[in-house]
Amino acid sequence: MSWIKTVAYEAATGRLKKLYDRVKGPDNNVDNIMMAHSLRPHTMEGHMALYKYVLHHTGNTLPKSFLEMLGVWVSLLNDCAYCHEHHFAGFTRLMDDPQRAAEMGNAMLARDIASPVFTVREREALLYAQELTERPAGLTAERLDPLRAAGFTDGEILEINQVSAYFSYANRTVLGLGISTEGDVLGLSPGNSEDANDWSHS
Repeated sequence: MSWIKTVAYEAATGRLKKLYDRVKGPDNNVDNIMMAHSLRPHTMEGHMALYKYVLHHTGNTLPKSFLEMLGVWVSLLNDCAYCHEHHFAGFTRLMDDPQRAAEMGNAMLARDIASPVFTVREREALLYAQELTERPAGLTAERLDPLRAAGFTDGEILEINQVSAYFSYANRTVLGLGISTEGDVLGLSPGNSEDANDWSHS
């Protein structure tokens, strides 16, 4: 599951067990990316709080499916199969349109975000996410102009920025520790956006 030691759910005690109980899914399943933090539970708490607030918070105005699309794209750019598989499954579920989700997924796999399957707004967000992932030091204030022209507010630009930045963090956690999807249930996510402290996955 990873290149470092981890503590299984059944063996967890104290603070770690409490955190596992907060993030677990069906049948006490804890995603391997969370379990990789088990030797330092405080880092799991920080990771999960960031994930929940950036992707699954009632204060966001962009749809969850849109934010998940960005996560899938950044994960592909970073060659992170773990996050791509997890979040493409989640993206497909949230899209409620399996055919379009598959078409968008195939276009991203082909690195073809100019594909007509994407709207202008989606394409501009994907382009920005790509530049932030691959060439962050090259960004300028003027780079936000196309996003504004596509109709994004500055608050929504912040959402796009934070989701893109979060996924590079998650991708590097996975790639740097050799985390695999073995035993994971793909596509689960915190379903309760109304409660920022509800981390349960479904």
